[in-house]
Amino acid sequence: MEDSKEPVERRGRLTAVLALATLISAFGSSFQYGYNVAVVNSPAPFMQQFYNKTFTDRYNEPMGENLLTLLWSVSVSMYPLGGFFGSLMVAPLVNKLGRKGTLLFNNVFSIVPAIMMGVSEISKSYEIIIVARFIVGICAGLSSNVVPMYLGELAPKNLRGAIGIVPQLFITVGILAAQVMGIRNILGNSTGWTIMLSLTGIPAVIELILLPFFPESPRYMLIQKGDEKGSRKALQRLRGWDDVDAEVEEMHLEDQSERAEGRLSVFSLLSQRSLRWQLVSIIIMNMGQQLSGVNAIYYYADSIYGSAGVNQKDVQYVTVGTGAVNVFMTIAAVFIVESSGRRLLLLLGFGICCGACVLLTVALNFQENLSWMPYVSIACVIIYVIGHAIGPSPIPNVMTTEMFRQSARPAAFMVGGSVHWISNFTVGLLFPFMESGLGPYSFIIFSAICLVTLIYIWMVVPETKSKTFLEVSLMFAKRNKTEIKVGDGDLPLKDSKESLEGSEKLTTF
Repeated sequence: MEDSKEPVERRGRLTAVLALATLISAFGSSFQYGYNVAVVNSPAPFMQQFYNKTFTDRYNEPMGENLLTLLWSVSVSMYPLGGFFGSLMVAPLVNKLGRKGTLLFNNVFSIVPAIMMGVSEISKSYEIIIVARFIVGICAGLSSNVVPMYLGELAPKNLRGAIGIVPQLFITVGILAAQVMGIRNILGNSTGWTIMLSLTGIPAVIELILLPFFPESPRYMLIQKGDEKGSRKALQRLRGWDDVDAEVEEMHLEDQSERAEGRLSVFSLLSQRSLRWQLVSIIIMNMGQQLSGVNAIYYYADSIYGSAGVNQKDVQYVTVGTGAVNVFMTIAAVFIVESSGRRLLLLLGFGICCGACVLLTVALNFQENLSWMPYVSIACVIIYVIGHAIGPSPIPNVMTTEMFRQSARPAAFMVGGSVHWISNFTVGLLFPFMESGLGPYSFIIFSAICLVTLIYIWMVVPETKSKTFLEVSLMFAKRNKTEIKVGDGDLPLKDSKESLEGSEKLTTF
């Protein structure tokens, strides 16, 4: 079909439908990820008392110190383990149920464990908590991958970065909420900890009620389901205007390109030459994000604040302050990502984290000798949190959405998410041993990981802001030494500028 008039692509804007779909999905899913990361930190002593009391009531003898430590470690580490299994479920679920459908189904993995954790004390079972932590981990593993994918496919390309950071923003808000709820006078006490654990079900119920009123991903409907009418209707609601021909045409072009090359299964992604550097890039970015020491920094924070002379009772308030800094800097990233670009924020973020880790190693070694050095340690923690919040935390998921086209995206998120959770689990498992063996020098290892990640991003990862998904694939085609085929060649590519310069040799139209 030939049009005498070429469709004109308008600059996308933040409509009420797009804004509400973003807020509801991020609050209902991403918020829970952050909340459950931090929810067990503050009530840990009271939960361990419950473990011990339950064991004593059952067996008429107190629980051994080693068994208590083991059970507590299992309770904490079940969460990232569940996250890993959740990541493995991403590709089959989003292809079968759609992006929105998967988010709605995922609420089961939040509401059920919320009830389980809420009744754990009454039922006198710590096993329920361990199982519930695994199930809520599955929820986090799914939501940490599906929300960025869903929002990345809803957003116009000029807002994709900003909207793609909103899930990470809600993760930091979830962490902050758990830190606030964990204050001793609120719920972080012997009577409130079960309520605190079960609050995770509330965002899930809200999402379950409200999200059905918002559209499914238009790209999923058109490219994977072949429903152009439904896709147009969804786009019209999301954009706030009727003329969406340019975006529909761009999706058709992507669809043709994928049909020309063949659609991808999860396993073929790993051997697909045309996606080699994209795949390596998301693996390196996700490993760098988790192995850069962010969890270790939070682990060390309380002892650093204590050594700086902060009263033990007041440490919880300073921790909340650190969480607030994390939220504030992620909000800043939302507003600057479209002007500064993704690559610059990643380089800047990993650079700041690398420098902060080196300085923190020095400060921790000298803080016994110099009275003012503990304050340098506090400054390093805050600077590190700022660095991680502007780049390494929010950007990898944004770039995973942008580096892959429709059929490869679920598999890519599955791989990236699995790496993310395995790395998270590894740090949680190994850091206590690193800390006892190396002490403050642990942070030198983290600084080296930040530096290696920074060098890789500098040399390999291109800027993806304001590019269509097909344009980003063309940018990688030269490095992958492959051709990107675009079907029968009856649809022109527009607004390609730098991404298409010199690509005629690589592309068959």
